[in-house]
Amino acid sequence: MHDLRKKIFESGKTVSKKARSRQQSAQPSPASSRGGSRATSRHASDEDESDYENESLGSSLINSEDSDDAGPTPPSEDLHGYIVDLLDEKRDGGRDRENKLTAYTELIRHHYSADELDGRVTELLPMLLKSIRGRRTAQGALWALRALAITILTTGSEQIHDRVYPTLKTLCQDADYDDDNEMIKVACLRTMAISTMCGGGSSTSAEEFLEFLIDIIESDGHTIDAADSGPVVAAALDAWGFVASDLEDLEEESTRALEAFTEQLDSTDVDVQIAAGADIALLLEAAREHEEETDEPWNMRYDQDQLLQKLTALTKESSKSISKKNRRQLHSAFNSVVTSLEHGKGPGYSTARRFASNPHTGGNRTDFKEDSQEYGYRQKFRIQNISITIDTWSLSSRLGMLKAVLGNGLASHYLFNPVVKDLLSGSKSEILSATAKDKTEKSGNSKLHRKKNRGVPE
Repeated sequence: MHDLRKKIFESGKTVSKKARSRQQSAQPSPASSRGGSRATSRHASDEDESDYENESLGSSLINSEDSDDAGPTPPSEDLHGYIVDLLDEKRDGGRDRENKLTAYTELIRHHYSADELDGRVTELLPMLLKSIRGRRTAQGALWALRALAITILTTGSEQIHDRVYPTLKTLCQDADYDDDNEMIKVACLRTMAISTMCGGGSSTSAEEFLEFLIDIIESDGHTIDAADSGPVVAAALDAWGFVASDLEDLEEESTRALEAFTEQLDSTDVDVQIAAGADIALLLEAAREHEEETDEPWNMRYDQDQLLQKLTALTKESSKSISKKNRRQLHSAFNSVVTSLEHGKGPGYSTARRFASNPHTGGNRTDFKEDSQEYGYRQKFRIQNISITIDTWSLSSRLGMLKAVLGNGLASHYLFNPVVKDLLSGSKSEILSATAKDKTEKSGNSKLHRKKNRGVPE
């Protein structure tokens, strides 16, 4: 199919708009620069992977047309064509494979496609694993890993994990360490986490994966030939939090894990520090919940005062070697962690107080001294007219991983994908009224409002 299209384009014959659009859609974006070489914030690091987000490609896939008068092609028809292309490996060069993987990944990222994928998973898995193992191009392997992660999230098949995990672990350990392979290792860790949680991983396999991640964190990446790689260590920390959020008992390895996370608070990489702080908060949240439910404390050995002192110091970090933007992120993240530990709350909790009623409607201000309440949880996630409150570190960790894997496709998957909906279950959601939505549109900053509608945290 690809060769036929190529001949048509090279012959100069008239072709349909759909054919032109799909040909253009298959072109990959420029490779992103090495994560460790730029001083960016934690949230910006996900958005800066331009070849991963690739909004222009997603838009061209969604808006491709057959003719001037025809409406948009249904995503299911496009997806069928991309799957046929992927499975046809005859005379398939490295760049061709990369283009096909890119088109397939972007379509299933932006459109929930379980009905179309369910019957093809048994064919797609061997092809994706072959593309990952073959590594004909670094970008091709990277897109194959991303395609695999989103395929698992889309289908939720419990028969996948045992088939893909050994290949992923081998690639993560064996890939040489350079600019491209650093991102391959990051993608490997994310895909292994998704496979463990959503592809049928058992509690035993989850515990083994957490141990593998702790080895990476303790060694600063040395155990997988990624020595002192900030992006790799941060990815290992994020993957640990994501998988740990689903385990009922973290006590056995809690002391070792807490020591590893605490050591990473001294990292020179801001993303690593923030990820370590989030994992510390998640671990102590799990210990607190266990004690509340059973009246039995965990046997976790650590100096609480010393840890709190170290975390508090990061809320005031003033090193000039850190950019102002990163310092603000660092201060905000660790203010949230410290508040969580001191008050037994989740992330983004504000203890600042406000009047529960309006003192300007009558009465003296002194009459309202006792009539006040804390602002509470300020971290929210907006998808269309649904506002989701992020009130636990477990939920925050899951949301972070889903954002890293799905990017701007998260909103579509949240609305239609039961696997994603289940990962975020238990969260407090609120349907915003039309009046409230209109007020936001009229009075809110237009750029910020556009971001909220794309599913960016408020």
